[in-house]
Amino acid sequence: MVERVLRAPGQYWMLIVMWIRSSMAYPLSFVLMLVSSMLTTVLDFVAVVLMFSHISSFGGFSLPEMALLYATASMTLGLADLCTGSVERVGQRIRTGTFDGYLIRPVPALLQAAADGFALRRVGRPLQALIVMGFAFRWLDVDWTVARGIMLVVSVIAGSVIFGSIFVLGAAFQFVSMDSAELANSLTYGGQTLAQYPLAVFGKEIVRAVTFVVPIAFVNYYPVLFVLGKPAPLGLPSWIGLLSPLVAVVMVALASLAWRSGLRRYRSTGS
Repeated sequence: MVERVLRAPGQYWMLIVMWIRSSMAYPLSFVLMLVSSMLTTVLDFVAVVLMFSHISSFGGFSLPEMALLYATASMTLGLADLCTGSVERVGQRIRTGTFDGYLIRPVPALLQAAADGFALRRVGRPLQALIVMGFAFRWLDVDWTVARGIMLVVSVIAGSVIFGSIFVLGAAFQFVSMDSAELANSLTYGGQTLAQYPLAVFGKEIVRAVTFVVPIAFVNYYPVLFVLGKPAPLGLPSWIGLLSPLVAVVMVALASLAWRSGLRRYRSTGS
């Protein structure tokens, strides 16, 4: 078991290199798709900037603080989508019977599903988020410390893992309901849209749901509150953002359990 875990990164890398070489066979096409991806995703932030042309704060956040919230939400989803987003096509492969091919190769099925059709153009979202984050750093009035800097970096990694786990959980559910990809999308892409705004503008029921049920609030909101020195909602302690890595570990465990359960339920479509 330990040997399989140690081999997994190398196997995953070999698979995605194959797809990267394929996409770079037409460099101009790749660049155009990358630019298109960046321009499409930046429209969400343009809407935020236009909103702040009429107001000075939103949910207790200034424009630079909103930029940091938006950038961390977009970057975490972008990295998760880049590395694991392809698993959402599992239902289609189960329906057509091509999922059987994953099971006869000497590579874990999850790695194959995550790397299948690896699209390097998806790097456009995190790159665009990085640019917005640079804008936020330039104008934020924050007393930066080593602890806050480390917390921000760790939260981006943990948030990406949380979103990646949600992708895998959604894929695992497709072993039961093959046409449920949109349900997972509502929690990933929809969750990113929710995460780029302060939770204070939503009802308490939603805040509780994204804290204790689907922990999207730990992707970026609570860590950003800690970095900015803002109080947490629902009377929660201000240090709750520090639990983001722990939440990521729990989500990975749940996703692994769900995926293994789905594989045990899988029955080939036959010939």
